[in-house]
Amino acid sequence: MIKQNVSRLLRLLHLSKTADNVRFYFMYLKNFVDNYKFKKKHPDVILPPNYLMYESFQLNNNKYYSGGKEDALWVTDLVRPYITLQSSNILDWGCGPARIIRHLPGILGTTNKYFGSDYNASTVKWCKQHFPNISFTQNKITPPLDFSENYFQFIYGISVLTHLSRTNQDLWSKELNRIIAPEGLILLTTQGEAFMEKLTAREISLYKNDELVSRGNAPEGHRVYAAFQPPAYIRKVFIDSGFEIVSHIPGKRVTESYISQDVWLLKMKSYNS
Repeated sequence: MIKQNVSRLLRLLHLSKTADNVRFYFMYLKNFVDNYKFKKKHPDVILPPNYLMYESFQLNNNKYYSGGKEDALWVTDLVRPYITLQSSNILDWGCGPARIIRHLPGILGTTNKYFGSDYNASTVKWCKQHFPNISFTQNKITPPLDFSENYFQFIYGISVLTHLSRTNQDLWSKELNRIIAPEGLILLTTQGEAFMEKLTAREISLYKNDELVSRGNAPEGHRVYAAFQPPAYIRKVFIDSGFEIVSHIPGKRVTESYISQDVWLLKMKSYNS
């Protein structure tokens, strides 16, 4: 609880971003040797600038590249029972520096068209320079995306809702409904019940009342801005936006340092009704 209260104090003082910058340099030094060894062993692997990697995930080359491939396989394994991804339009919503989507053409093949969108201009610029077989676009923190209605057969957003306000969670749920095809599938992850151990007493009270818990006083969309979503809250947001919940996989503590997020698979109501 001490850690949670310190985090709350930093947010109240608007120092979360400053504290996170300090953490970035600590993580840089912590991973320096391992990252050097990775680059020496894999000189041909394209890696993003350090801060772009840190902002979207962790500052560890192996976790970015090898972990990204593992997560790409994890995503495809989760959706295979529900959809065949051939000659499909696929969107990585909140793609960051292409940690996952860079691996999908090699996993799913080249009959699909691959797209990535992100609000970070520097990230999108870097992705465009290094992955010409994938189309990248910059979006704003609020909708819309620059795609026509029903354009995608599959959309996934890994830890995107976890950095958005209540207003934007509502707006983006409607936007995702606009661009997903009637037969399409959406995969999203959220910080669910397994993350309650990270909450303050006040936040736990809100969470148990099925309310969104937001940690603001930081730029929305940035890693410092955090949101925690009770399952009942997510169900209401997406059912109200015209979705059916296909599957909900609760997160859990996996190791001492890692808690997995809840996974949600969604389809348009009109497709199954």
